[in-house]
Amino acid sequence: MNIYVGNLAYSVTKDDLKDAFSEFGEVSNVDIITDKYSGESKGFGFIEMPNNPEADKAIKALNESELKGRNIKVNQAKPREERPKRRPRY
Repeated sequence: MNIYVGNLAYSVTKDDLKDAFSEFGEVSNVDIITDKYSGESKGFGFIEMPNNPEADKAIKALNESELKGRNIKVNQAKPREERPKRRPRY
């Protein structure tokens, strides 16, 4: 299951997220979304957990829990929708 994690402190690392979610089961991937120009965290990321019951437990336990001073938002990630094409800037 792909899990969305939002409202992350900018100091949160992939290891911090992996440690938090690993308490509930196997974590196969961790990705923190960063700004493509500055490289800084955008304050959200995604966790991949192959076992759905473990993922559900992690979501229930970690949603609204505190991580590095902020209450994180945790839920099942929704598929990314097609975004409309941008008009070129002149």
